[in-house]
Amino acid sequence: MSFLIKRILYAFLILWGVVSIIFILFNVLPGDPARMLMGQRSDVASLEAIREDLGLNRPTGEQYLKYLNDLSPLSVHSVDSSSFFYLDRAKYSPYQTLLQTGEKKIVFKTPYLRRSYQSKKDVSSIIGSTIPNTFILAFSSIVFASLIGIFLGIIAAIKKDSLFDRLSIFFSAFGMSLPSFFAAIIIGWFFAFVLSDYTGLNLTGNLYEMDDFGEGVHLRLKNLILPALTLGIRPLAIVIQLSRNSMLEVLSQDYITTARAKGLKYSRILFKHALRNSLNPVITAVSGWFASLMAGIVFVEYIFGWKGLGYVIVDALNKYDLPVVMGSVLTIASFFIIINVLVDISYAILDPRVRLR
Repeated sequence: MSFLIKRILYAFLILWGVVSIIFILFNVLPGDPARMLMGQRSDVASLEAIREDLGLNRPTGEQYLKYLNDLSPLSVHSVDSSSFFYLDRAKYSPYQTLLQTGEKKIVFKTPYLRRSYQSKKDVSSIIGSTIPNTFILAFSSIVFASLIGIFLGIIAAIKKDSLFDRLSIFFSAFGMSLPSFFAAIIIGWFFAFVLSDYTGLNLTGNLYEMDDFGEGVHLRLKNLILPALTLGIRPLAIVIQLSRNSMLEVLSQDYITTARAKGLKYSRILFKHALRNSLNPVITAVSGWFASLMAGIVFVEYIFGWKGLGYVIVDALNKYDLPVVMGSVLTIASFFIIINVLVDISYAILDPRVRLR
């Protein structure tokens, strides 16, 4: 239990640090959010009203407390409409009042990520409509990397010091050093332009697209191939190397030598004994890389026109839509932290020695 409490506490501290860094970074950037909302031809009175609504005329410390209060599921608000911490139903609905003392309320709500400067939509709704596409892309990439990587890693271990083994080591080093945005450009150019007549693949496209006559939306799984391949190259390289090294280590153990001495078939030794024990580090790495893909997906989605969270971030940066960028980055960071905590907990369940460290 103490191990679980420590991991959850560390997760909250890291998340608080991420929130603080995001707030500091985006509040020192030049520009006037009120003018971005109202346009260049807006009058002074309207600009001042927007600044008052956003709290831009408040001290930075007060703005920071309001930002934390908006993000926290448990938050303290005032019922006084003139208060900076006023419980505005239009912003915080739905919510559940837990305690009220005088003009103060403690409520339970979903995190409020502000509104987009450009579309005026809630950032949470923008993220909610795009994150399924990002999850599908990341999941497809990690499944591709895991299945192919484990298979190639096992073959490389069986054929140690062969040409195939040397090529797998070279590919692992090359794949780990290849930036995702560069790989996306090369893969997109080669498969969508050079070999377009043979592959039938498009450089850009989404999971669901309108048909040529605008009569309906159809599933386009082929648009998933190139971005999933690009995003899966780096974890594929990692999985190949880990599978190879782990399998070689297991094959050198005494119980494998004993099994061979007893005359068991090599295929049975390999798949029943060696493979099962060699997958632990691979599973751990795959879990961690799934979280990392959420951060590396930004440029891949934008290059391939995949309408996910990464595409939204780049588009919002181009338009200087700070609430969307802040909310999207915070969402990715939260996923990364949650997945890593779950991996730590699951690893502690599988290996009790971890809880003693």
